[in-house]
Amino acid sequence: MATMTSEVVTRTTTAVNVQNVRKVYHRDSLEIVVLDGINLDVPEGEFVALMGPSGSGKTTLLNLIAGIDRPTSGTVIVANTNVATLSEGALAKWRSRNVGFIFQFYNLIPVLTAMENVALPLMLSPLSGKQRKERALTALKIVGLADRSQHYPKQLSGGQEQRVAIARAIVTDPQVLVADEPTGDLDAKSAEEILNLMQTLNQEFKKTIVMVTHDPRAAQRAHSQKHLEKGVLLKD
Repeated sequence: MATMTSEVVTRTTTAVNVQNVRKVYHRDSLEIVVLDGINLDVPEGEFVALMGPSGSGKTTLLNLIAGIDRPTSGTVIVANTNVATLSEGALAKWRSRNVGFIFQFYNLIPVLTAMENVALPLMLSPLSGKQRKERALTALKIVGLADRSQHYPKQLSGGQEQRVAIARAIVTDPQVLVADEPTGDLDAKSAEEILNLMQTLNQEFKKTIVMVTHDPRAAQRAHSQKHLEKGVLLKD
């Protein structure tokens, strides 16, 4: 545990703090700069939409915030932890406690029921099987799908699948939710329901949300909109 103390940052009211971050990929002798000097502060309880054309670096920035990827240089502090300094094992544990993921294509496991899919992130926790089921059912109640807990993904509509995915994202009670085009694969009615749910999670459950979206209607639900272009965050 001694090694972990150096990773913890003094507690503030900032949920996400990105400082002078660059992300560079190398392909043979070619250097591809995806993010170039990004600075971003997201206060606790904020709902931020990241917008920009394809290839602007939105998803890369989201992955850095989520601890899925690491910056080439710069600092990424999320939930009071400098995530870039964690080992792979420590990073996996940190993600399981602090970040919930919402993807465009749900990423549900077809052979598991809704409840079993939602309970998956709790496998790393010390909870008993009974406690994991109770937590999963609570998360499904929050998203309005308690009555579908024993259904498999193929028995659900796209909007219901995304709600199950959101229940999975919140089951560990994370501080930060990251959403990558969460309405991109849905019809207008289902998209509206998902955006209403995300607003509820933000306003009633005080979740900090960072959402990548191409949809101006989705972005309007956020408190603020940040625009990326060619790896640079444009000034408001």
